[in-house]
Order: sequence, then C-alpha cells, then structure tokens
Amino acid sequence: MQRLNLRHLGYFRAVAHAGGLTRAAGLLGVSQSALSLQIRTLEQRIGHALFERVGRALRLTEAGRIALDRADAIHATAEDLVATLGGSGVGRAALRVGALATLSRNFQLAFVRPLLGQAGLRLSLRAGSAAELLAELRALDLDVVLLDRPPAAGPGPVLVAHRVARQRVELFGTPRRLARAGGDLADLLRRHPVIVPGPQSGIGAGFAALAERIGVAPRITAEVDDMAMLRLLARQDAGLAVLPPIVVKDELRAGLLRRAARLPGLVEAFYAVTVPRRFANPLLALLLRARTAELER
Repeated sequence: MQRLNLRHLGYFRAVAHAGGLTRAAGLLGVSQSALSLQIRTLEQRIGHALFERVGRALRLTEAGRIALDRADAIHATAEDLVATLGGSGVGRAALRVGALATLSRNFQLAFVRPLLGQAGLRLSLRAGSAAELLAELRALDLDVVLLDRPPAAGPGPVLVAHRVARQRVELFGTPRRLARAGGDLADLLRRHPVIVPGPQSGIGAGFAALAERIGVAPRITAEVDDMAMLRLLARQDAGLAVLPPIVVKDELRAGLLRRAARLPGLVEAFYAVTVPRRFANPLLALLLRARTAELER
C-alpha cells in the first residue's frame, strides 16, 4: 500500500462528519469536484470504497467506518501534540493510566474521579502486572501507573512514587456471621475462616505478622489476588475478609458487610508512579494535587 496523504484523510473526515460533499466543500472552501477527487484518490490508496450512495446521500461503508475511527484518532492526537508541545496544555484532554490488575477498582475510580465529566476527555485505563506497566511508563506509553507499593529501582528513567492514599486494613464479615461472633480480635480469628489478598499484595504478609504477634494461627480459606473476587467471597460469607474499607465501601453502605474488628498497625498505601517529563501532562498534575490535598486533610 502506498503511503497515505494526511490531507486526503482530512478531506475524507470532513465529508464523513458533514454528511455529504456539498456541505463539506463549503466548510473547506474547495470545489465539490476537487473534494470528490481527493476522496477517490484516498480510496485508491487504501483499496476500498469509503462511501456508498443511498439515494442522494452518502453513507459510510464498513471500511469507511473503520477509516473514520482512525482518522478521528489521528486528528485528536495531532491536536494533543500541538497543545502539549505548544507549552500551554490548553485543550489537552488525554490521560493514560495503568493500574495493577489486583488493585481496588474503587481506589482507581477515586483517583480519576476529578476528571470525570470533563468535556473532550479521553481516558485510557489499562490493567496489568507491575513489571509490564512500569515498562510502558518508562517508554512513555503511559502517563502514570497506580501500585500498592513503591517500585524497586531498575534500568531506564528514574521512577517517582507519589503516595496518594493510605488506608487502615480491617476485618469485615456479613451481618449473619457477625451476629454470632463475639470476643476480641484473637477470638474472631480463632473461630472464623479468613479470606486474605494474595501474595502480590503486601496485606497478606502484614496480616500473618499481626496474627503471630497476638498468638493466633488463623484458618486461611482463600488467598485471592483479585479484589473484586475477594469482595464477592466476603459477600457470600466464605469467611472474614482482610481488606481496606475502600474495597467494600458499597457493601458497607448497603449493609451487606460490617466491620468485625480493626487490625492494629496494618495499613495499605497506594502510589501513583511517574517518570520526570519535560512536557508534563496537566491532567495528571491536577489528579496528584487532588490526592495530596485529600491526604493532608
């Protein structure tokens, strides 16, 4: 395939959004015949018809719909490039966020909430392992990565870990289970099975250390990496769940779960990891300021 002419792609995009040649030609200030020629040239380049005529109207073909999606993405990227490198950041509304696959969805939502509803926002949320997400961050394919611990030093650009949240980890159970519960933390752990986050989270190790300090060998019935699955198991009364409250805030509000006990000294921190950039994303700066203000309250 020959190299695409971006001007041809721009003409095609104008026709597609205007709904026809006549209106698009008027908006672009070119003749209808010249515009039609540009569209035919583009179709020859890509080897597919982009429009089909239905009566007096033009309708996108399947290839045309795919081409329009790509043309819109190229146009948005070009606008973002100009806004970013122009220094003002005005109009820049794209943010690419990577989040550890096991991280609480409620925390991820809380992190990006200040941007939701912003006109023109293009928010990309990607889940994965810490290693793959940090590699994409270093390659500048992501703007920020959300983790539950600071990353270890590695090759490539220096990583900056901003602590953006800190929560106590507590013990939660269903009202039915807790109705027959009693006693202190040690009694609860002796009498009930426990569900804990998997080894990818630091919570499990912290809980094991706490249990050893209070002289209890808890009956662990499940280790679950996915916080959403851990919530479901807790709701199904599979045992007492060891979690930060943010993970089960909806269940607490609805009365499906209740706090059984505090876990002294056990906390989970959340980090937004970035790399220093000459052209900082103003959307990310806004989110980091919002989280800093939340921490300082």
